[in-house]
Amino acid sequence: MAELSDERLAQLKSTFASIDTDGDGYISEPELKQHFPDLPAEALGAMSESADSDQDGRYSLEEFIRTVS
Repeated sequence: MAELSDERLAQLKSTFASIDTDGDGYISEPELKQHFPDLPAEALGAMSESADSDQDGRYSLEEFIRTVS
């Protein structure tokens, strides 16, 4: 993962927190669907395959940053 500026890291953490509505430190599929209601099921499936590196069905901050940066 490329080195991120402090500002970009802060932005990503803020975005992550806004999607992680239950505050458990993970983004679940229901939280993604709530935040992005028009996201097609195919996109969720593709994200699950590529972004969920430990395949636990949710996205940690590290997985989120790796995916969007």
